[in-house]
Amino acid sequence: MEIGETMTSFALLTASTLFGGMMLFSFGFAAFVFKAMPADQAGAVLREAFPWYYLFVVAFSALAAVVFTWVDPFSAALLALTAASAIYARQGLMPRINRARDAQLAGDAAAKRRFGRLHGASVVLKFIQLGAIGWALVRLI
Repeated sequence: MEIGETMTSFALLTASTLFGGMMLFSFGFAAFVFKAMPADQAGAVLREAFPWYYLFVVAFSALAAVVFTWVDPFSAALLALTAASAIYARQGLMPRINRARDAQLAGDAAAKRRFGRLHGASVVLKFIQLGAIGWALVRLI
């Protein structure tokens, strides 16, 4: 196998692991936790899991961006943007979501709207990330 074929294979493996992991967490694990536990416990579990989820997304999207540099520079840029947006989500958006949720649970009515808006933004961001990763994968096949 040539270096180009090896890098293409590695690019496919890293990006597909990233895409599959994000899908499993979002539509498998999170849904399962909310089905298997009372809402307050499920929320606490997910609050603990999200920092690790974002570390996974940052690490694999950054690794994939590096590997894609040899295969498809445009896709490398998409994956680098995915890594950057995951850093923002972990360090900026997630703490704001948690503060809004805490305030909402304490009875702050405005915090409920703020939580909904921030959570909605995080969901939209996640779909944009999945779209970017999917686009990078499709460009290789």
